[in-house]
Amino acid sequence: MTTLVLTLVGDDRAGLVSAVADIVDAHGGNWENSELAELAGAFAGIVEISIAADRAGDLRAALEGLAGTLTVTVHAGWAAAPVPSARSVTFDVVGNDRAGIVREVSSALSTRGASIERMSTLTTDAAMAGGRLFEATITATEPADVAIDDLVAGLERLASEIRVDVSLADQA
Repeated sequence: MTTLVLTLVGDDRAGLVSAVADIVDAHGGNWENSELAELAGAFAGIVEISIAADRAGDLRAALEGLAGTLTVTVHAGWAAAPVPSARSVTFDVVGNDRAGIVREVSSALSTRGASIERMSTLTTDAAMAGGRLFEATITATEPADVAIDDLVAGLERLASEIRVDVSLADQA
């Protein structure tokens, strides 16, 4: 078996996921993991597929048939090398929306050797105060030798209007 990672982008409409799933199934592929969303009227997603190596080329060709409806890019996947002495940390960022929050948070993580595994962000209208509210949930892998208190302190120093809650995720 080989792993393929598909990126999907197109104008949002009913049936896009079904069209991709039908093609994957017709070629003997297995839909493993995915993140799919509608963003500003566009559909976007990333999908991990496992498939017999000798059928991957046919799957790629069939997915090209979606052109005009959905742009599908196929990437070769690879197994992530285990990170020695790493742990997973999940935290939330909540604050008044402004430009630069994601850049600042991701920079704070990378300077401490942490790698983002999963990140979801959302902006909403702040009901009581007016304006926009930024929310993010981030799971990162960090070296075990980084003290969690140092990571929290670094994130809290970003800006006074960002509240950062940190909790350790279950370790695998």
